Amino acid sequence: MELPNGSATDQAPANPNATDDMLATQPVGYWCGLAQTAVTRHLRDAMAKIDVTQPQYWVLNRVNGGPAAPSREEVVAQLAHLADGPHEIGRVLDQLLHRAWLRIDDGQRLHLTDAGEAARVRLRELATEVRAVVHEGISDEEYVAALRVLRRMVANVEGDGAPGRPS
Repeated sequence: MELPNGSATDQAPANPNATDDMLATQPVGYWCGLAQTAVTRHLRDAMAKIDVTQPQYWVLNRVNGGPAAPSREEVVAQLAHLADGPHEIGRVLDQLLHRAWLRIDDGQRLHLTDAGEAARVRLRELATEVRAVVHEGISDEEYVAALRVLRRMVANVEGDGAPGRPS
């Protein structure tokens, strides 16, 4: 297939041992999936050592992160797309209420307790430590460039209304 700029790059099968000169032919989906799996596993393993899950961290951040205290339904709606199933965030809320890291006020709004805030701060420190490991040997400029490429690829396939692109 010839591309609009007149060049053509062959799509090779995924190869975890591809050399640098072969990378342009590698499928981005394979490498993105591999990166997501490895990074997520590394983060979740680190969190498991302190008896916390990634979804618990998401919930603590969401309850802490808005201008107003959210309801249970709002937290579920906002985080469900990240979860492993439609009921996971509700279960996490129950776990955090049981741990007394969250409390519910008279208006059915969720708030962090002092213990919940301490856990959130510790998890943020842990996430920063994990990020340092993941980003070792990668400059901020390289990281930004990689994300720009991925963002452009998403726009290319999802369509952004530009001429010649799917919409």
